[in-house]
Amino acid sequence: MTKAAHGQEGLKFEPVGVAILVVSDTRTLAEDTSGKLLADGLCDAGHRLVKREVVKDDATIISRTIFSWANEAEVDCILVTGGTGMSPRDVTPDALEPLFEKTMPGFGELFRSLSFQEIGTATLQSRATAGLIKGRPVFVLPGSGGACRLALMEIILPQLDSRTKPCSFPALWKTWGKPGETKNPSA
Repeated sequence: MTKAAHGQEGLKFEPVGVAILVVSDTRTLAEDTSGKLLADGLCDAGHRLVKREVVKDDATIISRTIFSWANEAEVDCILVTGGTGMSPRDVTPDALEPLFEKTMPGFGELFRSLSFQEIGTATLQSRATAGLIKGRPVFVLPGSGGACRLALMEIILPQLDSRTKPCSFPALWKTWGKPGETKNPSA
């Protein structure tokens, strides 16, 4: 259970199916440590790893991969790591933000606030972002292991834990339906 489950130990944990995309021009799946850290943390928390792939820093490849995954029933949430900085090759937010049906500005704000405590003003160069694509939360993280650990432990795992109150994504899905489902909350 995540520490942010706010005393909801009596509620049932519901595993979430998560896909992880690593954006890197230099790493392979075998060499990737940040995506592995995310995968291990999610699985240790009881969630299901549905996919984990590495793609190059190419906006078209990134957006096509994520849009495809957002149409798969077993994928409830997507984590993307890498390509969020300020260099010319860092295109991940540029590739994905146009696909967001709704943005989650609080994610980037909270991430940078927490990150400031660890790395100081260097956090200004992070373009971490999040939003919904096809109703699925998509979290776009820097490629460093420290950034991935921080986002996962302090923000993402609590929001994927059905016991987190006052709200979490699984609680939202109970009302509005999981991504791809149609549910009438007034019925």
